[in-house]
Amino acid sequence: MSLLLEDVTVRRGVGPVISGVSMEVVPGEITTIVGPNGAGKTSLLEAISGIVPSVSGQITIDSTDVRRLSRRRRALAGIKHVEQGRAIFPSLTVRENLRLASRTKADLESALHLFPELEKRIDSPTVLLSGGEQQMVVLARAFASKPKYLLIDEMSLGLAPVVFLRLIPTIKQIASTGVGVLLVEQFAHLALGVASSALVVTGGKVSFQGAPAELLSDEDRLRKAYLG
Repeated sequence: MSLLLEDVTVRRGVGPVISGVSMEVVPGEITTIVGPNGAGKTSLLEAISGIVPSVSGQITIDSTDVRRLSRRRRALAGIKHVEQGRAIFPSLTVRENLRLASRTKADLESALHLFPELEKRIDSPTVLLSGGEQQMVVLARAFASKPKYLLIDEMSLGLAPVVFLRLIPTIKQIASTGVGVLLVEQFAHLALGVASSALVVTGGKVSFQGAPAELLSDEDRLRKAYLG
């Protein structure tokens, strides 16, 4: 049981932005992807969730091929994609935002349990929340939908490092419930610190795949990962 990619290629414009990528996301574990800007990390997540098509290879969820499924069908199969930026419904309250994803009251309550800060703002329009609180709403809403696999793309974007420090342990909590997490993140040391496995994507290809500790212990390799 896993989210499995085998030799996946994604094209945008005249050429491939992702070439022959193979990887696995295991339930209950965090896989962190790092790499320079423009390396294809976002395109990879978008190919998994169905925003963009993959031109070759296989994408399977728990042995079910999803490459030909729409984005909505993939979401129903268990993939939840938290894209860059904070996609909230600003005129709705925190409670209303979470209700959109919650099937039951218990789902909503379990999502709020991750972020006690939101309980104090439960009836506030999300437009009035800070950037960090809005990101909490996005993550809580994603968790309330009970995903099997959660794809998170640069959740630290536009946030102060201290806010990201608050969010990282929650990602670990989400994984501990059995959700497989695929995390793309610019704060490499923090993101790799909670990961079970790590990938470096450079020029649309995987240049490293292995234990996060191996990458963290090699500063030169990590630096090269960001320089491409």
